[in-house]
Amino acid sequence: MTTPPPAVRVLIADDEPMIRAGVRAVLATDPGLEVVAEAADGHQAVDLALRHRPDVAVLDIRMPGLGGIEAADEIRRTAPATRVVMLTTFGEDDYILRALSGGAAGFLIKSGEPEELIAGIRAVAEGAACLSPKVAARVLAHLAAGDAGAAASRRAAARERVEALTARERDVLAHLGGGLSNGRIARRLEVAEGTVKAHVSSILARLGVENRAAAAVVAHEAGIVPVTPSVT
Repeated sequence: MTTPPPAVRVLIADDEPMIRAGVRAVLATDPGLEVVAEAADGHQAVDLALRHRPDVAVLDIRMPGLGGIEAADEIRRTAPATRVVMLTTFGEDDYILRALSGGAAGFLIKSGEPEELIAGIRAVAEGAACLSPKVAARVLAHLAAGDAGAAASRRAAARERVEALTARERDVLAHLGGGLSNGRIARRLEVAEGTVKAHVSSILARLGVENRAAAAVVAHEAGIVPVTPSVT
């Protein structure tokens, strides 16, 4: 009899008890996910991350005291094995851009589908970037909302950066932008997972970004992500 893999251990942090309860209820529908702790603010989130060492921390992007972005920075520094997913609402585009720079691995909309939350957490636990299509659209819309010339320059710059990659790296980046893990990209492209991992490392270095989520934004801005990206 095959032993099932260990459950993905999750920390939830949100200052609204109803949101925490809702996220907990959604995650309880998947036996492969286990909520190990809940926090009402960023300080508690950092303390609980150090105590429980969860695989994934799901953080509200705005919390009293220590906000989600600052908490994500601290968790990244003190518990680097814990990957962070930010929960956002529409209208928080500036926060999302800051969190991208801070190393968050995923971004999901609070009003999204429950299946998207589960798939996103699983994707991040497997090492993928989880950039909700709605979040990606908001980020790109926010970037384009300023000076039209500047927005066009950013798009052109993103395309130029992507064109500097090899053809295989562009393929990997497109799937990465769609939220696929290394294993799923490997199966899609019919190559070894180690090969994909090496491509991802090269892509991050050549694009000059720190993490997969930031690379995903470049992929979206360059227009190379499939029309219906997936985190599964």
